[in-house]
Amino acid sequence: MISLDMTQISQTIQTNSIENQSNQLYKEAQRQSWDSVATGWQEWWKTFEKDAQKLSDHLVELAKISSSSKVLDIATGIGEPAITAAKKIDSRNAGHVLATDIAPQMLSTAKQRAISLGLQDVIEFKEGDAETISLPASTFDAALCRWGLIYLPDLRAGLFNIHRSLVDGGRLAAAVWASPDKVPFLSVVMSTVLKETRKSPPPSGIPGPFSLADQSIIEAALSEIGFKDIAIERMNVIFTYSSPEDYTHFHQAILAPAHALLADQTQERREEVWNAVTEAVKKYADNTGSVKLYNEVICFSGTK
Repeated sequence: MISLDMTQISQTIQTNSIENQSNQLYKEAQRQSWDSVATGWQEWWKTFEKDAQKLSDHLVELAKISSSSKVLDIATGIGEPAITAAKKIDSRNAGHVLATDIAPQMLSTAKQRAISLGLQDVIEFKEGDAETISLPASTFDAALCRWGLIYLPDLRAGLFNIHRSLVDGGRLAAAVWASPDKVPFLSVVMSTVLKETRKSPPPSGIPGPFSLADQSIIEAALSEIGFKDIAIERMNVIFTYSSPEDYTHFHQAILAPAHALLADQTQERREEVWNAVTEAVKKYADNTGSVKLYNEVICFSGTK
């Protein structure tokens, strides 16, 4: 009996070790992937944020951020919704924002944005992934995450770290994408790339743009971690482009998951795939050639 228990313990240790190694490899790949498109984000962020601002504003509202709030932004990317939150905060009232991300080059763009807006004294940036980054316990009044939880290999570990960092009564407001059929902004390009490369979409449970489209997954995780007063709502975010070609150029520049799928393709084949993306999105163009895409976002909020 003792021998069996020790065998089970050994197997558990080995399994955990393999999972940890796998997670580390995944995170390193994510870091490199997002860093590889950081220059593209620096060029195109205004195009994205003019339409995504509606969601950033709503998350700040859900988190009930005030001028004196201490705010954590997880997976901030190019600085959102951290910058939106920072605009509401007065550092003279001890308000502060800590914005974190796994990709240092993305953080570099976020820092430049903050400086250009005169917010460098309000926002601090820190590199690290949501699951393991060292955060001060019981410190933040609010935590935000816009389209970041979808990429966590261990959702519960990330949520636990966030929960631990909040003060009692602190609020989390996060957003994820709905199912692919309701998010043409991403599904047009991703489905086309998958079709053209004859690859399959990631299986259920694998991090990715649509990994939390089933709202019950994150709802259960939030409840398990200890969040209370969990609320879920859906909203539309509309992205517009001057032409189908503009849509394709945007995603060529910024979409890390698409670049990962195309990594094993020749340059000629990549160009053919991107041309196919342009053709696919033309059905959303109006008679002037402008492309307008309506996308569903799932917003979650909860209290520690």
